[in-house]
Amino acid sequence: MATTLPVADRLRPGRNDPGDTKTSPAAPRRSPLVLVGGLVAAWLIPLALVPLGLGVVVLPLLLLAVGSVIRVGGVLLDRLVAAALVVAGGVVVLGLLFSVWPWGIDPIPTSGVLFSLVTLVGWACRRAPRLPMRFRPSDLMVLGTGATLWYYLHKPLVGKGPEWRMEFLATAEDRLNHFSYFVGIEHVGGYNFLHQEAARAYLMGPGEVTYPQGSHFLLAWVDSLVRSSTDLGTPLDAMNRYLLFILAVYALLGAALVWGARWIGGPRLRGWRTAAVCGTVASLVLASNYADLVPHGFDSTVVGLLMVALLTAFLIRPAMRTPELVLVAALGLITVTYVYNLFGAIAGVVLVAALVVHRRRFRLRRWPLYLALAVVTLGVAGLPSAISVLSELDVAGASNLGGPSVAADRVLLIGGLLLGVLVAAAPANRRTGTGRAQLAVVLGAGAVVWAFSWYQVHTIGHVSYYFEKLAGTGVVIALVSLGSVGPLLGAGAPARTPVLRRRVGDAVLAGVSVATALSLFAGVQWGMESFKSAPSAWDGNRLAAWSRGESWSDIGPRHGATIADDLADISGAVMVLYSNDSYKNLKSTWLASLLRNRGGDILPLYETHWVNIGAFEQREEEYQASMEHVRKGARQLGEPMTVVVADPVTGERMRKDVEGFQPGITVVVKPGNAWSHPWDRSFPGT
Repeated sequence: MATTLPVADRLRPGRNDPGDTKTSPAAPRRSPLVLVGGLVAAWLIPLALVPLGLGVVVLPLLLLAVGSVIRVGGVLLDRLVAAALVVAGGVVVLGLLFSVWPWGIDPIPTSGVLFSLVTLVGWACRRAPRLPMRFRPSDLMVLGTGATLWYYLHKPLVGKGPEWRMEFLATAEDRLNHFSYFVGIEHVGGYNFLHQEAARAYLMGPGEVTYPQGSHFLLAWVDSLVRSSTDLGTPLDAMNRYLLFILAVYALLGAALVWGARWIGGPRLRGWRTAAVCGTVASLVLASNYADLVPHGFDSTVVGLLMVALLTAFLIRPAMRTPELVLVAALGLITVTYVYNLFGAIAGVVLVAALVVHRRRFRLRRWPLYLALAVVTLGVAGLPSAISVLSELDVAGASNLGGPSVAADRVLLIGGLLLGVLVAAAPANRRTGTGRAQLAVVLGAGAVVWAFSWYQVHTIGHVSYYFEKLAGTGVVIALVSLGSVGPLLGAGAPARTPVLRRRVGDAVLAGVSVATALSLFAGVQWGMESFKSAPSAWDGNRLAAWSRGESWSDIGPRHGATIADDLADISGAVMVLYSNDSYKNLKSTWLASLLRNRGGDILPLYETHWVNIGAFEQREEEYQASMEHVRKGARQLGEPMTVVVADPVTGERMRKDVEGFQPGITVVVKPGNAWSHPWDRSFPGT
């Protein structure tokens, strides 16, 4: 018996856009004058805006330009989300060109090229600029989730100066690393792995070649638009902008998860059921322990999860024409692998599973073209990883590394994926292309996560750092898959019900649905006192804790001003020993190097990680062991350096012990700077 599929599931090339009710207008002629005019405008826009300091306006204009040419979805927000993924992929891919041409990531030529490409594609494909000026009430829930996350994330920074904000940037060693990759790209004008020698001055090797840099390149390019310049400004200002970018990306991740669930729900997800689905996903995001990704400094992970969420949603329900599907699939895969190559395994499985299910979208006679596109896509996507493997990356050893982690919520991971399978297999969904694609994607992603778990358990006896990272993609897929639950919740009010009563009823049910979701999944109590006046579940979640400033990291007795100000009169390499805790000394030294544009010093000075002196006198054996690492760091550095200590007695003894040492070591005492807070203030994660 034939099955009638929703419009979004039976879309074929040449049909109207999803959601369109009118026949598509005739394709415009390829007028050379239109092309010339478009190319002139493509360059006039950045040439007019950037010199005025308005380079940041280029970004929304570029999103609108791409959105007006592609044909995805039927509402404006859907179109802009697709445009954002295309722009991100375009910047990541063209970054290979930007890295080798003379202008680096200068906002004028890079923006000019991007606008020109949009113009050329639109002209070649006869796509007249057109945006669907349609909105859905649930757009407010998507945007509201992002705004709520931003409010809580930004709240502890309000009213704090640049020096004081460092206590939120320096919560983990990982963020110092990520910031150095970001700075390196801005200094060398492109990917660090294409400028390895120059990049080593700004970051700890061999990260310039072994670590994926897509997220840092994207943020560096956005930063050039924000500043309308390639001049970084002071390192302290750059740190503040970088921190704001990361907070904004996490807010976008939350919004993307809500949007992704709604997108997968498709045209059958309407009325109060949309609010129930979006409210549930938003509640799970707001209460998630994944807010700990921010204080842990897992910046590339956040960007990578954002890209996985968008790619998964578009591939499960490809409500777009075939050219757009190919474009989104190719650029999405490349972006994910460039941002976090481990996630490329999941992105690849998602891509294959979805394309197999939706294979009828592709004409058999065009298989040579599709094969060529696949080869090019895989080649570009695998380029940085291939360079890493061929350099110094030990894949087998790195895959089992330990380290502080943010655990993937097992309830969401296992229960969410099982729910995704259950719902996709329900009769109402499995008859649709979207349902079959979701089933294939969830099973494929779950198999990859389970296989990696099995590998780690059978090699090191337990799951470790990178399993939790990979499992995060499973959580993301589980959350966006919740969108397919909505259409199973039952029909809305009968069609004969008066429109006003139907809308009022839907609004009431929508409000109750959201309130229910917030209570069940986020622990919101709506003013009801907790048992024995204990904090509510909402007050105890990680996002609320960050908003209260509880995730700050002490970096000196004056909360950042110490390192920024006290070293202003010191030139050359510096080792900062303000604590008798080695990790605090390492972080102080790293910050000092970054604040003086000498991030490359940290490779030899990583010996500070074993230096437990500087704040007050230590026992003899600890002092001698620490001094060996001080000398070792100086020898590896190969040039004179300054050691700054807080304790005068320790400083005087060190001066005598390093007298005559080559290369020279100068000891400077900054009394009163002893770092004595508990260790968990230095690193608030586990």
